[in-house]
Amino acid sequence: MSLMRTIRGLRRTPWAPLSAAWVAAMGILAWQVPQGTDVLPALAVTPALSAAAGARRRAVLASGTLALAALCTDLADDSVALAGPAAGTAGTVMAVIAVGVWTAGRDTLRSAELLRTREIAVAAQQVLLRPLPSRVGDVTVTGEYLSASHGARVGGDFYEVLETPYGVRALIGDARGHGLPAIGLVAALLGSFREAAHHEAELSGVVRRLDGAMHRHLSERADDEDLAAEEFATVQLVQLTEDGGLLAVNCGHPPPYLLGPRTGQLALGEPLPPLGLFDPRRTHVPVHRERLDPGEGLLLYTDGVPDARDGAGRFFPLPDTVAALASTRVHGPEVAARLRAEIVQHTGGRSSDDVALLVLSRDTCSRAPRSRATVLSAP
Repeated sequence: MSLMRTIRGLRRTPWAPLSAAWVAAMGILAWQVPQGTDVLPALAVTPALSAAAGARRRAVLASGTLALAALCTDLADDSVALAGPAAGTAGTVMAVIAVGVWTAGRDTLRSAELLRTREIAVAAQQVLLRPLPSRVGDVTVTGEYLSASHGARVGGDFYEVLETPYGVRALIGDARGHGLPAIGLVAALLGSFREAAHHEAELSGVVRRLDGAMHRHLSERADDEDLAAEEFATVQLVQLTEDGGLLAVNCGHPPPYLLGPRTGQLALGEPLPPLGLFDPRRTHVPVHRERLDPGEGLLLYTDGVPDARDGAGRFFPLPDTVAALASTRVHGPEVAARLRAEIVQHTGGRSSDDVALLVLSRDTCSRAPRSRATVLSAP
């Protein structure tokens, strides 16, 4: 009865079926073969199986006890009652139990350390790429992120949305490279934007501050001047004012899409080169002006979206997907989640580049005069 109670208790743990099945198989063989005691040493594998399955020390000890109980049960039969082999088997089982318990204890400590490291990493990533606010003023904000580095939540793409004295300001960008190696530059650019957005009255001033932060970061960390000269980042800066105005500066970034009755790609003029490839202190920084009417939204994204490929090498059809979402009247805040799902399905979850999506939707109750924006219809 004690053996059956042990087995019933072990069934409650995920490693128990494997250990119980092994003990049962060895017990049957010991009964069936003429020299059953030759099979019994295999019972020593039982606690080793539990340790290999990631069981804790108490579980390894329980599986070893199960093996010893099965050994005693089998030896109760006269056909296998040989004291010498039985003693050797019992000694082997106890030795494996000792090693398994030590291994399980070490793995438990490592798992706890890994968990703490992950918690620290998640906290650090959330400080770097902070969770977006659901609303900023009269603007609803949604975003999605896919990192090319497995297990990471940040990479070379970045975004931020802030409420400032000058209106709602948003930044989306793509630092050269992807995944973890690009995080240092991303941190420098985001930190600069979070400060400059509140103190620079013009978007051109924000661009100059971003460029300065980028060059300081590169000069501090780059041992190779030629390598530092090759670093760059594309950015799209937008500002939404209370009267419905939309101001934008594009530095080598893919143009945004307007969402709503006039869905299509916004024509924001000729973009500037990416940050790092021109000097904004000596170059005129044009600020393009449009409108974002009540009920309309703005889709900002990084080049990882249109460059995403499926198994056959086909690029993700972003214009067609945006047009399809508009035809099915998908609401602005839902666009980011739907696009993310479409990208994951298109790539099979194996994206080779970081992907960032940001949707800014102006409330339908906003009181802003209607004015036609320059829009290129999506094909």
